[in-house]
Amino acid sequence: MIVGAGFAGSVLAERLKSIGKKVLIVEKRSHAGGNCYDYHDTNGVLIHKYGPHYFRTDYDVVRDYLSKFTEWHPVEYRVKACVNGRLFTIPINRETLNDFFNENLKTEREAEEFLSFKKLKIDLPKNAEEQVLSLAGKEIYDAFFKNYTLKQWGVDPKCLCASVTARIPIRTNRDDRYFTSKFQAIPKHGYHALFSNLLENIPILLNTRFESIKDYIQYDKLIYTGLIDEFFNYKFGELPYRSLKFKFEQYNKEFYQKWSQINYPNDYDFTRIVEIKHVTGQNINKTTIVKECPCSEGEPYYPIPVDKNYELYKKYKAEAEKLENIYFIGRLAQYEYLNMDEVVKRALELFEVLKNE
Repeated sequence: MIVGAGFAGSVLAERLKSIGKKVLIVEKRSHAGGNCYDYHDTNGVLIHKYGPHYFRTDYDVVRDYLSKFTEWHPVEYRVKACVNGRLFTIPINRETLNDFFNENLKTEREAEEFLSFKKLKIDLPKNAEEQVLSLAGKEIYDAFFKNYTLKQWGVDPKCLCASVTARIPIRTNRDDRYFTSKFQAIPKHGYHALFSNLLENIPILLNTRFESIKDYIQYDKLIYTGLIDEFFNYKFGELPYRSLKFKFEQYNKEFYQKWSQINYPNDYDFTRIVEIKHVTGQNINKTTIVKECPCSEGEPYYPIPVDKNYELYKKYKAEAEKLENIYFIGRLAQYEYLNMDEVVKRALELFEVLKNE
C-alpha cells in the first residue's frame, strides 16, 4: 500500500512493480503527480497547477531513471526581481551588483572585494536574516530578501533558520541562471505525461483518503508520503505549513512578460508572477500567468523552517521509527523542504532497502 501519488509514491510503485510486487496507490486528490501536476487550460496553455516546477539535478541516477519515462525539453531557468520599478537578476550576481549600486565591477575578485565592504561580519549565521547580511550586507538584504521572506513565510526572517535564504546564493560571476545544476530540463510532454508513464498498469484509487480504506484492504508493507502528524492523529500537535493561493490570468498574446518568473519582494500581496510557457517551450499564440499569494491556510506546501517546528517533528519521527513495515518518505512525511530530484533519489534508495529485505 502506497499513500500518495507524487514523486515519492509513484517512483516506489513503479520500482516495486518491476520486481513483481503487488502495489496499490491511494491518492486523496483527483489526479496523480502531486504538486507537479500540469494540464492544458481553456486557452490550450500547459500550466503548472501548483506553482512552477523547474526540474534540475546533479544526480545522474535520477536523470537516467526518469529518462525512461519522458523525453526532455532542455531549458535554463532565469528569474528577475522587480525592485523600485527596475528588473534585476536573481540570484544576486555581478551584474546585479553593478546595476543596483551603479558600479562597474569587471572581475570576480572586484566583486568579492566590493562585497567585503558591504557584508557584516557574522561567522555563524543563526537565522535567515544573518545569512544574507553575512554574504551581501544590509542594502541587498533590505531590497531583495527581507520583505519577500516575510511575505513567503509569514515569519520575521530573524526567526527562520539560515537555510531558508542559504538556498539562494550570492554570486560574484555573471552567471544569471537561477540554478547551476548540470542537468536542467522540463518533461517534454509535461509532468502529467511523465506520471502516466510511471504509473502505467499500476492500480490507483483517486479521490480516496487512506483513513477511509485502511481497515478494509490488507497489505504487508505501507509506504506513507502524506502528513506525518495526520498519520498519528496530531497526538503532539499540528506541524505548521505555509500554503499558497494561485490567481491565474489568461491573455490572447504570445507572452505577457519577458521572463518565466518575476519576483516582487516589496510590492503587492503576491510574491511572484510566473509565465510557465517560457519554460515549457509551447508554441501557441496565447498565454497564462499565475500570481502566487502565500497564506497560512490551505494545502500544505512548505514546512515552516523554525526550530520549534523541527523539535515537534522529531517527536513524530520517533513514533514512526517504532513501527515495523511502515516507511515515511517525502516532503510531508519527513517535514523537509525537498526538491523533486532529492525526493526521487530518496525513493530509489528506499527501494533498494525494500528489495534487499
